[in-house]
Amino acid sequence: MDQPTPPHPAEPGPEAQPVVCARCGALSPAGAPVTWTCSVENGSRQYFCHDCARANIRAIEGRLDSSWW
Repeated sequence: MDQPTPPHPAEPGPEAQPVVCARCGALSPAGAPVTWTCSVENGSRQYFCHDCARANIRAIEGRLDSSWW
């Protein structure tokens, strides 16, 4: 019954998966760096790199879906 939950991509671990920016496609080497932003839209997590997050910070703080940016 108790199934192990997969590790969160932002958590470092032996099998940390690379994370892709949902806006520009930038790839982080292993896990999401602390400067990236995570957003939950329509029930799925989306990660945005430092540059995309900074360029759209007002929309992010206004909780607009990324489709509006």
